[in-house]
Amino acid sequence: MQDYEFFISGIKINEPFATFTDLLVTIVCLWAFFKLRQQKRKDLAFKYFNFFFLTMAIATFFGGILGHAFINEINFAWKLPGWLTSMFSVSLLERASIKHAKKYLHPKIAKIYEYANIIELLTIATITFSTLDFFWVEIHSGFGLLFVILPVQLYTWLKTKNKGSLLFLSGVAISLISAFFFMNKLSLNHVINYLAISHFFMAIGSFVFYKAAEKVVSDDVFKRKIKSG
Repeated sequence: MQDYEFFISGIKINEPFATFTDLLVTIVCLWAFFKLRQQKRKDLAFKYFNFFFLTMAIATFFGGILGHAFINEINFAWKLPGWLTSMFSVSLLERASIKHAKKYLHPKIAKIYEYANIIELLTIATITFSTLDFFWVEIHSGFGLLFVILPVQLYTWLKTKNKGSLLFLSGVAISLISAFFFMNKLSLNHVINYLAISHFFMAIGSFVFYKAAEKVVSDDVFKRKIKSG
């Protein structure tokens, strides 16, 4: 953790750079949410994307304020709102990926992914709530990125060369860079540490996922292609 702090009107702010970069992710995700809402598309992949950005904005806001800025002033359990909301958010991103690729997947494979998406979230969320251990949040994110989004979108991109899938994969790569800094605690110094760097790459990854959301092919487009084919 950062040992740097500062005061605003006598109020102590812990880990200010981790807080700021968490709120940077919040801003990017809120911006993406409202930009996508303007398109008023109704396909499910697009809707899951919308709620991914909204819930990630909520998660990183809680993470920045309760998980970093005031963590020394409150009970550690107050990290849970940010953690659990972020887990739900990652599951929505998985869902968006599955829906985007569903028409190219074998129906049984798609069903397995859809059920695994729900079962894994409920299981890991329960363990996280019981243990108050961030390790399980990492496990959930790793599962979503490496075992759901990566294979599903890699298969879809190889099959279709769809730009949405390529951007999905780019977002995964940037998210893995974020995780690399976090897990190895690679810091520039005690002020700009691994937390701030990890959050910075999360903000970039969120923007790339926003660009993917713009490119995803809707269920309706898939249906029209199938009928015309």
